[in-house]
Amino acid sequence: MEPGGRRGLASARGPASATRKPRQEPGAGAEARAPGASAVRARRFLLCLYLVGFLDLFGVSMVVPLLSLHVKSLGASPTVAGIVGIFKHTLSISRALLSDLVAEKERPLVIGQFNAASGVGFILGPMVGGYLTELDGGFYLTAFICFSVFILNAGLVWLFPWRDAELTSTEKGLPVGKNPALWGKTDCEVQEAAAPCQSRASGKPARPPWVEVASTLRDMKSLLFSEMWDIFMVRLLMAVAAMLYYSNFMVGLQERFGVRPRAAGYLISYSSALGALAGLALGPILRLYRHDGHAVLLHSSALTCVLLLLHAATHTVAVAVLCASLLAVSTAVGRTCITDLQLAAGGAQASGTVIGVGQSVTAVGRIIAPLLSGVAQEVSPCGPPSLGAVLALVAIFIMSVNRPRYGRGGRDKLKSE
Repeated sequence: MEPGGRRGLASARGPASATRKPRQEPGAGAEARAPGASAVRARRFLLCLYLVGFLDLFGVSMVVPLLSLHVKSLGASPTVAGIVGIFKHTLSISRALLSDLVAEKERPLVIGQFNAASGVGFILGPMVGGYLTELDGGFYLTAFICFSVFILNAGLVWLFPWRDAELTSTEKGLPVGKNPALWGKTDCEVQEAAAPCQSRASGKPARPPWVEVASTLRDMKSLLFSEMWDIFMVRLLMAVAAMLYYSNFMVGLQERFGVRPRAAGYLISYSSALGALAGLALGPILRLYRHDGHAVLLHSSALTCVLLLLHAATHTVAVAVLCASLLAVSTAVGRTCITDLQLAAGGAQASGTVIGVGQSVTAVGRIIAPLLSGVAQEVSPCGPPSLGAVLALVAIFIMSVNRPRYGRGGRDKLKSE
């Protein structure tokens, strides 16, 4: 009985031993929780970028709207005032970084959130600047505060959690914080995961910096004269059209309607708040258009053109406020859509170059627009928005002619090229 009983016990233990789970190693629970931890770290990095964008536009919007009034108070003409036309590119670099960290489908949403966070800074900045400028020596106090804000922003960038970005930059094409190949890995393991790419790159001798610059300029030239020329042309025209309206906004309100700087600052803050809300609502708007960014850009540009014409023709403050409100929405949506359209057409491999060329085109517009605005305002206070409407109309014509190229098939063709 005993041997049989032992055999019975052995057979009874057999299935249990066959289904026995392997012993969990120490720290396995932490590795299982790593996906959530990596998502939190990636989200923290995004929030840091949003904060940088907020502080950047907060400092800029305190001073830039007041520059034309300050220069005019010194006795300069509108044309001379238009020579404040070169700005820095902190937001451009941040958008390029975001384009490398997020997936193509999530890119409009993330860039829209970044624009919304930056827009909050543009909400508060004009209110503070408009209030301080009416004090004794207020402009100089505002300029000093702006200087302090940028010093603070530089310190934040220096203290950035750059290692949190490695979880997404090593393997591109996956959403932020959702890279399963890198979940639960240490910094050394992340570097080992990127080692094959580095070893392939190390097979070639390092080129001098000037060779790299020349190669980048050649890439930019090839992009400007490629099949994407119309996207960059539309970006330039719409950028100049919008900045013709905003560059001498306070001077125009003061000359046409007698609006004081403080009230004009409040109006700019109100418009910026609407622009920030438009950035947050970009996701539902794209879903409504079935992620057809070209159609959204075309309609927002048409709305911008109509509003610029209406602002140029109005004689009442109420209509000017309405135009400013809707222009904040249309330009915010248009900026995000044109960026996403050029990235989608250029492909993921050239995202950094495409972003750089696009921002360079916008920078050219920032140089041209204040000068054109000053010359147009010499002719008439309604000159800048009228000229902006003409440029927007040209951009709409270009988009309408080239619309078939940016369907599903046309976009794939551009990527293959």
